[in-house]
Amino acid sequence: MKQRDDTGRRQNLGTDQAWAALGGDPGLTERISYDGPPGLLPARLPVMALARSTVAVCALAAAELAAQRDGGPLPAVRVDDGAVATAFVSERHLRIDGRAPSTFAPLSRFWRTADGWLRTHANYPHHRARLLGALGLPDTAGPADAEAVIAARRAEELQEAVYAAGGLAVAARTPEEWAAHEQGAALARKPLLTREHLGAGTPPRVLPARAGDPVLPAAGLRVLDLTRVLAGPVATRTLALLGADVLRIDAPQLPESQDAHSDTGFGKRSTALDLGSPGGRASFEALLAEADVVVTGYRPGALDRFGLTPEALVERRPGLVVARLSAWGDDGPWGGRRGFDSVVQVATGIAAVEANDDGTPGALPAQALDHGTGYLLAAAVLRALTEQARTGGSHLATLALGRTARWLVHDLGDTPGRPAVEAATGPAATTDYDPAHHLRETDSPAGRLRHALPPVSFEGGPVNWATPSGRWGTDAPVWR
Repeated sequence: MKQRDDTGRRQNLGTDQAWAALGGDPGLTERISYDGPPGLLPARLPVMALARSTVAVCALAAAELAAQRDGGPLPAVRVDDGAVATAFVSERHLRIDGRAPSTFAPLSRFWRTADGWLRTHANYPHHRARLLGALGLPDTAGPADAEAVIAARRAEELQEAVYAAGGLAVAARTPEEWAAHEQGAALARKPLLTREHLGAGTPPRVLPARAGDPVLPAAGLRVLDLTRVLAGPVATRTLALLGADVLRIDAPQLPESQDAHSDTGFGKRSTALDLGSPGGRASFEALLAEADVVVTGYRPGALDRFGLTPEALVERRPGLVVARLSAWGDDGPWGGRRGFDSVVQVATGIAAVEANDDGTPGALPAQALDHGTGYLLAAAVLRALTEQARTGGSHLATLALGRTARWLVHDLGDTPGRPAVEAATGPAATTDYDPAHHLRETDSPAGRLRHALPPVSFEGGPVNWATPSGRWGTDAPVWR
């Protein structure tokens, strides 16, 4: 049934907004029911509303595709708060042979500057090296060395210096300051997500009926996954849950965390291909020739030299669904910059809204921009596949963490256009929630995994992935 409280009203608003952005039939949202304990993912901003909305539309898009394939009625969709909240912090619940995964590196944190606050991201070795280089510090430097340098400089100056060096850092801003920033204004001119046709030269996609137990609406579809932490892998992990053959492709020279892959690699396979080499390029083109979907999660322009623009992909593989994800979107002065959930929260004013009692910048109770955008990305792919089965053509979906951040701050409240602050100190957390109900253990090539169950649920659908996460980059570059 529909939620009765204020969070529920926001949730229904959020579901309607997201489903409209996806181009779905508004009448279908009546097939969604919500359940579970209140007070999860407590924050000043309506984080739970975002989480439940994005999972709801993803599950509805999966149910819609199932009905399209089977010719039957739309399966009922149920969204469980407990499952959603657990999945939105899946990386925190993960255990590998009882060990907690590695988290943020020492140089990934907030720093006080001469005029405010700076947030850096240095989890990967190359980002750490670039940050230290921008600060004029040797590779052996630690947090105390960086702190002394950062404290003497202005946040905006440091932000630009680190980005110029190829690293990641942002100055903390309020929502009002971000709205006045040129990049914030560019994102404000865009909707939550965009979907468009790249060509109508292919006939409707023929999807054979996929009845059975469980119902897998994406069964038989092949997905090339060119994404990294965290939103893209969440999206493709969801497509794998729904039956797609998902093959993740990474450059062998870019390091990746096996712990991160153990969280987001369920149901997928992973291979390493150097697209700059003749052999790697030939393998990719052979995969593309039989692919149905390509999902990319790199900053705009980063893949262009490999011929991986949406237009170039569709030219070589007509009828393709292309889904793109970035931190800041295509427009504005930051369109080509790198970004992660943590830095987007800081730049867009979320950290200011969620400030701690001592005035230091805060954070959301989950990497909600990553997870929420991931479920929206999967939903966009599923909706494109449904429309392809009716009208054919090639389809493109474009999303950005910055767009999702604006939706959270400005559009999920009772007064769209103003910051959607729930309460001065945020709602109290529930005491009736036990995440163990939404966790499972399974053996994998990386060890015994304790992991969160998928929150995407519809009548007859899967309740877990068919396979656990494997070893990153060790699978052959072939389709099943």
